[in-house]
Amino acid sequence: MSYLGQEIGKLGFGLMRLPQTEDKKIDIEQTKQMVDLFMEAGFTYFDTAWAYDGSEDAIRQALVERYPRESYQLATKLAAWINCKTREEAIAQFERSLELTGAGYFDYYLLHNLGENRTKVFDDFDLWNYLAQKKEEGLIRHLGFSFHSTAEELEEILREHPEMEFVQLQINYADWDSHAVQAGACYEVARKYGKPVIIMEPVKGGNLANPPEPVKAVFDAAEPGASYASWALRFCADLEGVITVLSGMSNVAQMEDNLAVMKGFTGLTEEQRLVIAHAREELDKVPSIPCTVCDYCAKVCPNEIGISGSFTAMNYVLLYDNKEFAKNQLGFLIEGHGKKPATECIGCGACEEACPQHISIVEELKRVAETLY
Repeated sequence: MSYLGQEIGKLGFGLMRLPQTEDKKIDIEQTKQMVDLFMEAGFTYFDTAWAYDGSEDAIRQALVERYPRESYQLATKLAAWINCKTREEAIAQFERSLELTGAGYFDYYLLHNLGENRTKVFDDFDLWNYLAQKKEEGLIRHLGFSFHSTAEELEEILREHPEMEFVQLQINYADWDSHAVQAGACYEVARKYGKPVIIMEPVKGGNLANPPEPVKAVFDAAEPGASYASWALRFCADLEGVITVLSGMSNVAQMEDNLAVMKGFTGLTEEQRLVIAHAREELDKVPSIPCTVCDYCAKVCPNEIGISGSFTAMNYVLLYDNKEFAKNQLGFLIEGHGKKPATECIGCGACEEACPQHISIVEELKRVAETLY
């Protein structure tokens, strides 16, 4: 059965983590080289966003000004929840994206990062109808949204907005059964509503390029020399109804590795699927905080500590030994949700009485405070 975007190559170039020069500016020349390699390999989907600082201008220079407009697909996004106090300020993001990219129109346009309190801003500013109008005017070819929240909330949005043509979801083999990310559950909801999926974070922010040693051992035994990131990409590209799998490549070497994996990819063998299933089993065995993000603890915490968010961040240290990534996650998981940090826990223990997993929450929050603050 055919679906929107089926003909697009299953590797997409995510433009959030472009290479940088020594002075922390986007390296346009290296970006051009990466674009050329990508296009020469037959891949054509580029994903940027108004919120990716400098990215829209960079892709104008590296792609739009150097290739025929019909030879690629360009996607960008509108993040109305970022510093927009009026509808006009939100609409200005769309107009600014057109200006910065110079693309003339967007093949795929997304309402950026729906979920939780962020969705309400798009409702309040009636951006659904505004973008539908832009689609009628030919400035948008296909309209959808990216999403970071629960499967239940995703279903609610798709039920209320059947006009959305696709969804962009965070999916990878590590998050497939995750209580926090709900990757598999969200994918199933999208398929239930007949929406094709664009996959983001297939390598989980780069963490699956360096998984725990037991996971590495499984992959090394199956395909010696294959990169760990390649397994993550192939897992995602093997799913049905996928438009493309976005990889946020930051240098030429990453581009070359991803192209070597994805060029000519037609699907996993059953044996390879079993290897990934085994790797997930090994990942589940690595000691971590067994939080299911039920947030019963949050309902009784007198100090509004971001308990589940703290534990999600800490697990990046325990599973992937990636303290820097964990600290970066705290901004979204704690402050972004209006919660207080682990350092402000008063040790009352009310949370532990509510926890169905019987986690020693007070002690774990102390460990988070010592490790990440």
